[in-house]
Formats: sequence, structure tokens, C-alpha cells
Amino acid sequence: MATKPCRPTAYPPETLARIASRLKALADPTRLQILQLLQGGELCVSELAERVRGTQANVSKHLSVLKAAGLVKPRREGMNVYYAVEDAAALEVCRLMCGCVEREASRTMAEVARATARA
Repeated sequence: MATKPCRPTAYPPETLARIASRLKALADPTRLQILQLLQGGELCVSELAERVRGTQANVSKHLSVLKAAGLVKPRREGMNVYYAVEDAAALEVCRLMCGCVEREASRTMAEVARATARA
């Protein structure tokens, strides 16, 4: 029995705008690094700044973008603000993209190896 081709889902423009907003929030290496660090649990801004080798002000700006996109959530404790991953789907997107990058690198390495063998 033949299977029917999969028809793409037609999302309304408002949904596409929200998706684009979240993808924009992920489109920065420092923000991706922050999310990667938060996989292990919540961290305060100063710990994140130290680990990404950035200033507290810069890391706070990145966290603000991630929070506005619904990807992280803050928790205040005394003078410190701790952040945790709010939506684990963002981490899955990162894993999917990492797989794409690894496959692309493997293809490139294979092409270089074939070209070198021919030379």
C-alpha cells in the first residue's frame, strides 16, 4: 500500500511570527552557550557571566532576550537572580541543529578526502 505524501501544516501568520521570534532569540552564540549551561540546572547571572567570559550587563541583556522569547525563567533569591530553562524544546532545537552541522562537516571531510585521493 502506497503512503500519501506528507502535507505541510499551514500555520497562521501569528504563529509563524512567534516561531520566528524564538528562533531569533536562539540566533546568537552567547545565548546558545547560556542555554547549554542551563541544561545542568539553574545558575545566577554572575555564574553565567563567569562561564561565558562576559560581563554581567552583557549576560543580563542576553537573558532578557531569552526570557522575552519564553526560553528561560528567572527566580530571585536575595540579591541574586537565578535562571533556568523554561522551555526544553529550545534545547531539542539546538540538538537537531548540532546534528545538521555534524552531518555537513562529515560530508565536507569526505569530499576533501576524495579530492585528496584523486590528486
